[in-house]
Amino acid sequence: MKKAGIIVYPQFSLQEISCLTELFKFNGKEITVFSSTLDVVKSEDGFSIVPDKVFSKFDRELYDCIVLPGLWDYRCALNNDAIIEFLKRFKDDININIGSISSSPILLAKAGILDDRKFCAGLYEEVIDKYEFIPRKNLVRKPIYEDRNLITALGFAYREFAISVARKVGIQCSNEEFKGIIKEDYKDEELIFHTNMDYKEL
Repeated sequence: MKKAGIIVYPQFSLQEISCLTELFKFNGKEITVFSSTLDVVKSEDGFSIVPDKVFSKFDRELYDCIVLPGLWDYRCALNNDAIIEFLKRFKDDININIGSISSSPILLAKAGILDDRKFCAGLYEEVIDKYEFIPRKNLVRKPIYEDRNLITALGFAYREFAISVARKVGIQCSNEEFKGIIKEDYKDEELIFHTNMDYKEL
């Protein structure tokens, strides 16, 4: 199984991709965290993430997807040439899946990836109007949308985003993933879990 590349930048949303990374983890898909430097990156809610590799170390043959989390303030990432130049590598690569949620499609737009792709995005209308590189003609009003190798979603559709991206890379998962509490009363036996893993004594 090929790896997943997770792209991080200042004020990225960890919450918006955590369901997806959980699916990757429990289905044996290795994750590599990429950024423009190996400096600590702070998420929007204050978690400190140390990237695994810089963009120049990305080996295309090892990966079948890249994932862009949303971000609280997109301006720092948008003005980071290293991020945009990295994303430009995938403009004509239809064989790598790209998952982009919430506000992060603005980065894909600047890299030219959305010029010939339909997409949705969690961006204010004023932001869309401000930047000419955002192709409004390709914007669709959906919570999640797939166009060939591109999966985009609004921030509140993080669960559906996780399922769609996971399926795109061959992970089998049902629509019931991360469904939460679905009824008021559970029987005891419904809340007892077993594993066939061999746990060694501590």
